[in-house]
Amino acid sequence: MKSLKLLIAMLAIIAGMTACDDMLDVTNPNNQTTFDFGDSESELQEVIIACYNRIRLEGTFSRVGYTMDAVRGDEVWNSSQQWYLPYDNLNSPGTIEIGDQWIWRDCYHVVNRTNFVLSKVDDVDMSDDAYDQIAGQALFLRSLAYYELATYYQTVPLITDYASYSDINTMYASNNTQDEVFDQIEADLTLAMQMLPSRDKGGEWALGRATCGAAAGYLARALMFRHKFPEAYDVLKDIIAGVYGHYELTDDYGDNFREGAAYENNSESLFEVQFMDYGTGGTDQEWTPVNISSQATQGHAVESNYASQQLGSWGDLAGAPWLYNLFRKENCTDGRLDPRLYWTLVTYESEYNAYSGLKTAAYPNGDPRSNTVYQADITTTPVSNTAQGGISIAKFTNARNNIYSTITTGLHCGINLRLMRYSDVLLRAAECENEISGPTQTAINYINEVRQRVALPDLQLADFPTADHLFEQIANVERPKEFGCENGRGIDLLRWGFFYSTDRLNQLVEHAYYKRDGTPSTEELTAETADDSSFNYYYKGHEYFPIYQSTLNANPNLTGNSANKNEDNGPSFTAKWSVRPVVDL
Repeated sequence: MKSLKLLIAMLAIIAGMTACDDMLDVTNPNNQTTFDFGDSESELQEVIIACYNRIRLEGTFSRVGYTMDAVRGDEVWNSSQQWYLPYDNLNSPGTIEIGDQWIWRDCYHVVNRTNFVLSKVDDVDMSDDAYDQIAGQALFLRSLAYYELATYYQTVPLITDYASYSDINTMYASNNTQDEVFDQIEADLTLAMQMLPSRDKGGEWALGRATCGAAAGYLARALMFRHKFPEAYDVLKDIIAGVYGHYELTDDYGDNFREGAAYENNSESLFEVQFMDYGTGGTDQEWTPVNISSQATQGHAVESNYASQQLGSWGDLAGAPWLYNLFRKENCTDGRLDPRLYWTLVTYESEYNAYSGLKTAAYPNGDPRSNTVYQADITTTPVSNTAQGGISIAKFTNARNNIYSTITTGLHCGINLRLMRYSDVLLRAAECENEISGPTQTAINYINEVRQRVALPDLQLADFPTADHLFEQIANVERPKEFGCENGRGIDLLRWGFFYSTDRLNQLVEHAYYKRDGTPSTEELTAETADDSSFNYYYKGHEYFPIYQSTLNANPNLTGNSANKNEDNGPSFTAKWSVRPVVDL
């Protein structure tokens, strides 16, 4: 009997151990890792959404990743005289997180997630269309992140193999040259153009996602950064011809800066970052990659920097008086102010009080342009910063939308950030045509299409005797008025080489004059009347932002860029390309 009991006990133990083994083989669906996730089409679709999530962080496009390029340019100055000041003055010592580290950190989060998708997608059974959509989006988003990294930090590690993170010898990557990074960007975007559907064919799926048109637009940008004008022009002409879907200018310029389904992802938008309408998100502010909350606000903080401190914002950034006066130099054919002034800068203009709701060439939708800001009538221009002054910025704020009356600072603004618009395609096509063939009627026609939308008089070819003259018109009249205070001006100054020519650098100093007198100064400023200019403090090499010193300390294979070393990039730029001289128009 004892032997029988012992045998039964042993069998029970063996059975119990076997059962435990079976249970241990079961994967906990609530505790998945990258090792056991991404092995099906549905899971990869989830990861792609997670990749889009990372372009909505503070260091990508929810705040500093967007606004840092604007303040690097000549259209925006740091009205708080703190926070952004080392980046406005282009002299960061490399020890300040907001520009030297946050943008780097968050862009590499995008790279990490897209690399994960690309490491998995080839091994998953799915249709060709599904494969192309998943891989194409990952390639586009990785390219977008590297475009930001290369234009902010110049020489950055190029990491394309997800497996490299698992090896200590490859995880600490060294710098790649800027050309190597742009080679990869061009290769990825070329593939994405072939794989992704157009906005027309993508239908509802394409709203808010990368399409072949988005990839084509960014490929043209990447090519133009390295002065590959013929190749870029071919891509731009295909976009204009509808090869990558139908794009056209919206009738009303303001529709590019409004909130809501009726305006966002419109006919002019090649790519935009998606934010939920004001008041529809959660309450948790997800500033950094470690905060992953299902109750995130789902908005951006560009308004908190751009809007008037007098009206509740942080009041960090203001529009340059030069930009304001550029708008005032030319009225529309119906005598009204350029409507782009209304949507770019928050100023009181007595003319607005006289505008009726009648449809005119300048205001085709008949919307009354009033002196109402955040649902309140104004009689003077509100200041950007209550201590320093400055003109507050209207774009990507609620100033002209008047949806709500009180600014809630932080990640709450719901206006989608349009990263590339069809007007950019047209003006870039004009620039390429001018670079290749000199001033031509074809280039003028591209520009006039943009001007006609806001009822400005057509340009005449006879007024531009040389390519230098037409370039000046594009660089310092057409592009600032169309894209004033948007992300991209700093990158334009880099690719044009304006930091490497004495007359161009002097011009930047003049454009960036401002007054710290506590008023929203709109007067045309000179060296004698201005308090200062951001470009008076520019250190050579700091047209790029330095790599954060702690990042350099942590990675023995990483070296500093031109900003870390205060090295002049002028000789290497002018060895390859020329800087067009300043000419009077």
